[in-house]
This record gives sequence, structure tokens and C-alpha cells, in this order.
Amino acid sequence: MADVKDLRISVIGAGMGGLACALAFAKKGFRRIDVYETASNLGFVGAGIQLAPNLARVLDRWGCWDKILAEATTVTSSSIREGSTNKELSLVQMPDIADLYGYPHCVGHRASLAGSLYEGCQKEPAITFHFSTALESVKSFGPDKVIFTAKPRHGEAHDVETDILLAADGIKSAVRTALLGAINSSAEVEDTGQAAYRIMLTRREMAHDPEMLALLDSDCALRWIGEKRHIVAYPISEHSIYNLSTCQPDTNFAAAPSVTYTTRGDKGAMLEVYADFCPLVRRMLDLVPEGEVCEWRLRSHKPLESWTLGAVTLIGDACHPSLPHLGQGATMAIEDAAVVAECVSAVPVAVDGKLVDRDALSRALKVYELLRKDRTSSLVDMAAFSGRTLHLGEGKAKEERDRQFAEGRKKGSANPDKWASPDVQKMIYSHDCVTEAQEKFSELFSSFAEEKTNGVSA
Repeated sequence: MADVKDLRISVIGAGMGGLACALAFAKKGFRRIDVYETASNLGFVGAGIQLAPNLARVLDRWGCWDKILAEATTVTSSSIREGSTNKELSLVQMPDIADLYGYPHCVGHRASLAGSLYEGCQKEPAITFHFSTALESVKSFGPDKVIFTAKPRHGEAHDVETDILLAADGIKSAVRTALLGAINSSAEVEDTGQAAYRIMLTRREMAHDPEMLALLDSDCALRWIGEKRHIVAYPISEHSIYNLSTCQPDTNFAAAPSVTYTTRGDKGAMLEVYADFCPLVRRMLDLVPEGEVCEWRLRSHKPLESWTLGAVTLIGDACHPSLPHLGQGATMAIEDAAVVAECVSAVPVAVDGKLVDRDALSRALKVYELLRKDRTSSLVDMAAFSGRTLHLGEGKAKEERDRQFAEGRKKGSANPDKWASPDVQKMIYSHDCVTEAQEKFSELFSSFAEEKTNGVSA
């Protein structure tokens, strides 16, 4: 059999999870990595993104973190405010995150993170990108060999044979559909009832308003909260851009086809949604140019029966899409990539480095799934719970929440906004997914030794 580092690794999707998969395997010494991406190029767009210590820990291992950090904002506090009045309900000071967890909590531009990962991939001769190429179907799941059909935009469909297929193709994952179909299971994508506007305002646009400039020049992450709605805001790109991400009821997609995830938004409708928020928020929303409002539908699916079949496994949103209320979506995908590379590289080999048993690949991927499934499920559930808490309307539950917000001002106290709660931060930020994989792989791998993990043909 081949040297394990000569295994053919095929990655579907070149988003955060796909780029991270390619880079993770290259950094572990794998020499044949192919990435298939439907888009014609990686024109990085998007808005702000949370860069938590558990993400920085992974990126630092790959040599990607320093450049991202140089452009990011280190968050030193979190202010939770009543949307209608701008009254501060809670202020959580966070000056010691780096001391506690080895890395600061930062916020940055999605293009900075994706661009750094792509730049890292470009430096690796083992990685080849196939742009304008979509996966049409999976014909065999392995583990003897995986076969899928790739279709270039301007070429003929052709079969690709590979050793491991990593599906980082997002919530619309074609691989997930094929995998679940092969095991007579399913998990339909479902609406969360929520949608988001993502807005970036430049310093030039905010320069006329001292109150806005104070926000842009701060190191504070804000949440303005109201019934069924909230806005998260923070400065990015060396304090040159103010990022706002909203969450509100998903009304504009009600009549849209189920495949629709984004729509050109109406500025008037956006202003109406937040019409009862404070003047500062309304002034910022009013700066968004007419015609540049875009709304994202936030979608999910129920927990999957399995992420893995044969030598095929799912990554990131393909297996655990999350609402954005913990800021861990991209981080979980990148952690997935680090863990799956760690597991495959730890597969037992002969003295000459050659793979002894192809079933071992299936077991290694199952170990990856076992290491990641409970943790990601917990964070997905916590994000949903936090959103429900932030969106409470008038009543006893809101009164109790606001009392807890006030208590949350005390250092170390729990906070209803889970993202800002020290106990939740400790659980998330202290996690080292690579070290956990290294420490637990052998025991978990042995536990699968008696199981038959061969794949099936589609």
C-alpha cells in the first residue's frame, strides 16, 4: 500500500473549512491535496468575524495568526444595551483574556481570515485548486477508493478517484445529501425563523458624528437588544471600519423558494425593522447606501445520524451549521479541519510509513467525528439558547434576564449573553482541539477496531 502521506486528499469547497482542511493536511506532511470550488475565484467578501482564542490557537500552529492579529481589533469589553434607549444593561470587562487563555479575543474582517488561510495554502506545493468545478455526485464512499463526479463549468463531467473526501461544501452540501441517502437517513435544511443584515461603515462615512467615531475608536463589542431582534457591532480593519451584524425575524424570505439564502434588501424595510431602536443605531443604519442592503437567511438542520461513511466525512456547516450568536461558526469548521488532519496523520502505519489497512482510514474519520460531534452540538444549542434569551419581549422572563445582566457587571459573574459570560468563555476559549485529538486518538481508534466501517457504492 502507499505511503500514508501520499494518500489523495480531496476537499470539496474553498470556504473557511475547506481552506483550513487543505492547509491542515499540508502542514501534517500530506503531498497530494486537491480542492474543488464551484466559484471561479476566491474574491473574499463578507463582514466582520469573531477571532476567539481557541481559533487563534489553531491558526498560530499553521503560521497564519500574526498577520491576522496585526489587522484585528482586540476586544477588551462587551457592552449590552437596550436597543430602544441605548441604556447599558451590562458591561463585561475583558482585559485579561490573553493572560487567561494565551491569546486575546479579537474581531476582524472575514477577508483577512480567509485571505490568510488561502495565502498559507498557496505556499504549499502539495495543494492544487480546481476552481469553477462542482461536485455532481458521489459514486463510491470507500474506504478502498472514493469516487465522485466533478463538473467543470466549461468542461465535461468526469470521475475522480481519491482516498479521502472531505466535504466542506456548506449548509447546501451535496455530499451530505449523498452520504445520508446511502445510509437511508436524511436531514432537511430548515428555517430558523431568523435573518441578518451585514453592514460595514467606513471611517469617512462616520466622520461627521462624534458619537459614532467614539464607537469606531473603542475596543468594545456592543449588542443592542430588543424583542426578537438584536445588533452586534464592533470596529475592524485597524479601526477603519465599523461592522454591524443584525438578527431579526425572517419575514422577507417567507414567499421565496427554499433554495434562496440571500436577497437584495430594501433599505426602507431595514429601517422599519429597527424603527424603535435608539437614534444612534438608526443614524448608522441610515448611512447604508440605497441598493446596497443585503439580507441573509439563517438556516440550519437537525443533528445528523452520521458525519462519516467509508472514507468520506463532513466538515463545518455541512454537518453542524450554527446561528451566529456565539461567534463560533467559522471557528468550529477550522477546528474540524485541524482535528481531521490530526486523526488521519495518526493512523497506524508499517515501519516504512505505508498504510497497512484501508479500514483504518474509516476508523480515523470516525474518531474525528466522535471528538467533534458532542462539542459542536453543545455550542450550536448554546448559540440558539443565547439568541432566544437576547430576544425576550416584555414580561417576567425579561425582567429576570435584565436582573442577571446587572449582576453580570461583577467580575467573574455569569451573563445571560453567553458570548460575554466568563464561564462560557472558559469552556470555549481554553479548548485545544489538537491537543485533545493527540491525547485521545489511540484509545478512541482502538474502540473502533472491531467495527466494520467499509463504505458503500451509491
